[in-house]
Amino acid sequence: MAEKFIALRNLRFLLYEHLDTAALTRHPYFADHSKETFDMVLETAMRMGRGILFPALSEMDKKPPEFRDGRVFVHPVVATVMKACGEGGWIGAQAPYDVGGQQIPNTIMTAFRGIFSAANYSASVYPFLTTGAAHLILSFGARELVDTYVPKMFAGQWQGTMALTEPQAGSSLTDLKTTAHPTAGGYYHIKGQKIFISCSDYESIGNVVNLLIARIEGAPPGVKGISLFVVPKKRPDSQGGLTGNDVTCIGIYHKLGYRGAPITQLAFGDGNDCRGWLVGEPHKGLRYMFQMMNEARVDVGMGAAAIASAAYCASLEYARQRPQGRPIAGKDPLAPQVPIIEHADVKRMLLFQRAVVEGSLSLIFQCAQYVDLALVTQGEEKERYELLLDLLTPIAKSYPSEMGILSVSQGLQCLGGYGYCDEFPLEQYYRDVRIHPIHEGTTGIQGMDLLGRKVVMKNGKAFLLYLAELEKAIAAARAIPDCASSAEALAAAVETLKATTASLTSLAMKGEIELFLADATLYLDFFGLITVAWQWLLQAVTAAKALAANTDAADADFYRGKIQTCRYFFAYELPKISGLAARLKASGDGLTVAMKPEWFD
Repeated sequence: MAEKFIALRNLRFLLYEHLDTAALTRHPYFADHSKETFDMVLETAMRMGRGILFPALSEMDKKPPEFRDGRVFVHPVVATVMKACGEGGWIGAQAPYDVGGQQIPNTIMTAFRGIFSAANYSASVYPFLTTGAAHLILSFGARELVDTYVPKMFAGQWQGTMALTEPQAGSSLTDLKTTAHPTAGGYYHIKGQKIFISCSDYESIGNVVNLLIARIEGAPPGVKGISLFVVPKKRPDSQGGLTGNDVTCIGIYHKLGYRGAPITQLAFGDGNDCRGWLVGEPHKGLRYMFQMMNEARVDVGMGAAAIASAAYCASLEYARQRPQGRPIAGKDPLAPQVPIIEHADVKRMLLFQRAVVEGSLSLIFQCAQYVDLALVTQGEEKERYELLLDLLTPIAKSYPSEMGILSVSQGLQCLGGYGYCDEFPLEQYYRDVRIHPIHEGTTGIQGMDLLGRKVVMKNGKAFLLYLAELEKAIAAARAIPDCASSAEALAAAVETLKATTASLTSLAMKGEIELFLADATLYLDFFGLITVAWQWLLQAVTAAKALAANTDAADADFYRGKIQTCRYFFAYELPKISGLAARLKASGDGLTVAMKPEWFD
């Protein structure tokens, strides 16, 4: 199998032709950069992906982290990745110049992270978890915290993590029990346990900086009493060195996939000497943490899309090379076999994969661009980008995560029995991609976030802005023959979205909140199909315009493939909203709400 895991041609199409990312350089904040800078970033990511990450993909899966004598040992490539990302400035590349960053747009660095994830998802999480944790300290931490931790994190010398989940609470942060007791020394004594913490302990890193949520003694109950702390594995001492901080790894989890990164259980303060430093103000920790979590949710979507991309590349190559069978209409049993890509059902599976992968990437880059535009605008324009980003984040996390599983499954199916065997990477991709609907907030949580908060926030302002974006895309597509029928299909879908949303929100207005949210996950699926259809229509418009401009043969094939994949999505995927809408409009029957636990057998 060739070492192709993501299509650079498609990334450039999405970044430069579809979104015109180069236009960001017109803003003073990004003015030092150019399309040439951005190309260098992408090419560097591809070079590192091919040279460092991808060669270790299978071995990291077969030789997962080990827990021996209270210590965690990971694959040697992790140290190489962290060192290369630190020395290259990639961990802090998005940060401002004055804190050691390069002010590279989020859109470009999202592509960088996507390339890494496609090459080797497990290896990719180490540096970019550190990015998110450092950004949180930069955003809300005191100058002393920034100076103490961020330079080492950006240099790839210290790992960053996010420590939220507890054994008794799971996703219910209301039930958080980790405590923080203030001291006269300006720090807090931390006591408690956290589980499912990625990369929070391993021997080949100098230190681990946990961004941890806990309750200060006497804090209000529920999520209003949560504060955020920096809790390092080793704390700086008065001699300029490091000393243990009473943070103990008490075990690692053995996982279905994503095996190259340790997922640990940590104990804080068993010796009553774990120190944490408050980030920002007391009791505002959940709001602070959600900055990192929302960034992580979009990155989870990118991770899923990237793994699905790698699976698509592998199955596409196999389908082109594997001879089997003859054309359906062929009568001669002695005729040579044809590559399986000639068979309609294989083309259907490949189209499904491409539709999911490239539709997901388009949505993720759209969200990434909103981050950049919100950074360089003010007032109503800034609010517009922030609201659209808030609304689309649960979809950018969940659609690639859920559909990525199905996409990889279809890739495996293209290989038949070989796909089920470990001599090809599809079976690993299938296991690796399964984590994404779970971590950083399950799909059910994303559904409740979308319907229960995002659609109705600010009297539906974000939802109305989103509808306006869809209407704008429909108007542009109606004028293009290759896109006109898809434009009308999306217009009909928008009306279905409005009617379905109104039906559901009427339940909330009656105070029937449980019925309102009972099928929130189905609403997320429904909304996601329409959103990705919007992204495919935008891509098809861009491709159709490019085709009309006398392109060469290779580009013409690429653009025709884009338009055909858009047609596939509208013909095969978007019609699924009809069944979902029918069920959602009947949510008032409370079928799942009425089901009693004792009726399960």
